[in-house]
Amino acid sequence: MADADTSADIASEPLFLNPLQDGFTENPWVHLAEMREHEPVHPLIVGGWSLFRYDDVFRILRDPSLSVEDRNADFDELSRGDLLAEFGELEENSSILNLDPPDHTRLRRLVSKAFTPKTIEALRPRVEELVDQALDAMAAAGQADVVGGLAFALPFDVISELLGMPDTDKAQIRDWSGAIVKTLDPILSPEEIREALVSSRAMSAHLDGVIEWKRRNPGNDLLTALIDVEEDGDKMSAKELRDQVSVLFIAGHETTVNLIGTGIAEMLRHPEQTEELRADPALDAGAVEELLRFVSPVQFSRRIAVEDLEVGGRTIPARSFIQTWLASANRDPEKFGETANELDIRRADAAQHVSFGSGIHYCLGASLAKLEGQVAIGGFVRRFPHAKIVGVPVWNGRMNLRGLERLVVDVG
Repeated sequence: MADADTSADIASEPLFLNPLQDGFTENPWVHLAEMREHEPVHPLIVGGWSLFRYDDVFRILRDPSLSVEDRNADFDELSRGDLLAEFGELEENSSILNLDPPDHTRLRRLVSKAFTPKTIEALRPRVEELVDQALDAMAAAGQADVVGGLAFALPFDVISELLGMPDTDKAQIRDWSGAIVKTLDPILSPEEIREALVSSRAMSAHLDGVIEWKRRNPGNDLLTALIDVEEDGDKMSAKELRDQVSVLFIAGHETTVNLIGTGIAEMLRHPEQTEELRADPALDAGAVEELLRFVSPVQFSRRIAVEDLEVGGRTIPARSFIQTWLASANRDPEKFGETANELDIRRADAAQHVSFGSGIHYCLGASLAKLEGQVAIGGFVRRFPHAKIVGVPVWNGRMNLRGLERLVVDVG
């Protein structure tokens, strides 16, 4: 009887999401499933709300009445509000990720004119060449870190060449980028915010120098196109240009690293799926869609309620932050069926994932990330049919841009 009472007490305890608990980064899925089933519209203890069901997440992402501009939120609801107020420079960003219409519409239109599907597809031969070079180096070494040798190097080299960037220090850029993307997490220490501020200033100064160099040395590249792009007399300001380049370099790059590194790890954990992919290159596109769904390189995205909002029978007050848990939505059985927690590279509806968001803020670099994922993951599994993970993979410890910091493999 005592045991039954204890169970009842535990069952009646309120649920709350704690991404800081041990093991969450390695396996968030059990926690997200619990929230999705029992607390799908969840008030956060640090302020704001989290959503976990596919239908709710999809609806919020596509709602044009919601904001992404922090000035529309009450920062004092968040545990890091005072710190962000102290270091407000981190939030004053004119990238399309942080703007509402009409500013967002204007800038996205300008950037899109230089970032077309035709431009991206033309990169395929070069992406294949870079992947082959990385795989050759792995084969020669016999054992290699997939993240450092392929997942990080490939998107960095591709975006650098696409933009027409001069040679630069990869390690320094990686350090800056890693510090800056932590600001996408809901909870930060004062030290992490200060590190992000320093890195943000350094990255901005670096990009300002690169852009000035490119103005003097124009070429047949994306950065020159972004400098020159104009519509009805409208051009980007110097700061707007820098912020768009920064997004392409940082946010897009980091997510592709996570897709390739974590994607290869999952393929190696699912040998039967790897055999299917190895035998049929026509599955590459669908496999990447499924891996995007399965690993969710971006765990959540944010919106801000401009007015009171009803979701799942609860009222989200105006000026509240809303976390849409993409990772949870991507494994919702109500959307993807009883096999939602299984990897299936032949899944018919895999492309309906929300890993790139939805609505007006759908990721501009989605086609580039998919191209790189197809070539890198497909190329890896075919080149190394006997590859095995060595030791324990090391996670990057980030709540939002979840990925591997290190994945050592024996390529056989």
